Amino acid sequence: MRLLEYQGKKLFEDYNIPVPKSQLVRNLKEDEVELLPESESLIPGVLKAQVPVGGRGKAGGVKKVSTYQQAKKLVRDLLSSEIKGFPVGAVLIEEELEIERELYFGLLLNKSETCITAIASSAGGVDIERVAEEEPEKITQLNVDPSLGLQDYMIRYLAKRIGLKSQLSVFREIARSMYEMFIERDATLVEINPLAETTEGLIALDSKILLDDAASYRHGEEYSKLKNERFLPEEERKTRAERLAEELGITYVQLEGNVGLISDGAGTGMLTLDEITDAGGKPANFCEMGGEANAEVTEKSLEVVLANSEVESLLITLIGGLTRMDEIAEGIVEYVRENGEPIPFVVRMCGTKEKEGKSMLADIGIDTFDNHREAVETAVRMAEEE
Repeated sequence: MRLLEYQGKKLFEDYNIPVPKSQLVRNLKEDEVELLPESESLIPGVLKAQVPVGGRGKAGGVKKVSTYQQAKKLVRDLLSSEIKGFPVGAVLIEEELEIERELYFGLLLNKSETCITAIASSAGGVDIERVAEEEPEKITQLNVDPSLGLQDYMIRYLAKRIGLKSQLSVFREIARSMYEMFIERDATLVEINPLAETTEGLIALDSKILLDDAASYRHGEEYSKLKNERFLPEEERKTRAERLAEELGITYVQLEGNVGLISDGAGTGMLTLDEITDAGGKPANFCEMGGEANAEVTEKSLEVVLANSEVESLLITLIGGLTRMDEIAEGIVEYVRENGEPIPFVVRMCGTKEKEGKSMLADIGIDTFDNHREAVETAVRMAEEE
């Protein structure tokens, strides 16, 4: 279970981790918007859409405001919008702080090493995965033996590696508190990004907390309360694409990347997810049509995957056994005729009736690939170009 930012910060406060002053505004009902005047003291400030997904800033879910009237208008706009397919159920109004430097600190359940991994970086406020790829020297990781816990020498080492000197004692308390929270709440991830150095000390400007659903029997009442505090009916906790997939009966799992994927089988799809990552891309979803897909299923699958506005290229990978490539091509052609080609389509096609299928796609200007790796690399490159 992924907590919303404001929920994570409430937990931080329970463990004496400093967070900015803030107020939550829930929805467009007049009696609840009346709470907004109490936030006038937080302006100039920052408005943050409360949705369970990263990258809100780039998606328009984080807004700086300088006046109270501007804040009121933007709160209403955000509460009637969607961010990456999620309806915005609440907005956090937060004071604006004078930031000297942004850091990163997180704790992750490391299943392969059967331990907790502490991660710190001097490059906070940005995608930590991108930092790991482009500037790995700015990230330090330490594995923590669960029987010993996070030791002081580890905290001092992490602080030194990220260039933290004057506020070492505060960082020590934050790190200890985060580790205590991680253990007591059965978390799989607790992350502060950014952990800001400000004129008022170290402050957690954001929170990302994942709780282990398998441990809900130990936290039944608390976990239920946290789920209810997300202000959305169960069906609206899913993205538009996820809701559409359920409606149309399509096998679909949404991820957080920008390379869309449709395969004609689960095995092909799982392999392709790995190959997209190996090629430097990030899959936006897993969607498989089944071994006996036809034109109708193909058209529905396209509709579902492209309902995700984060998809910037679409890879359709097909190995036809029972599946006929001309029927798959018919579904693609029908979708393009009705909707156009909103993003680049990359199709890898082989198997039964592939010659006919390739010819049908060529007629509408879609090239096909024989080589699977070449198709994957092309889709990743096109997503980057988009």
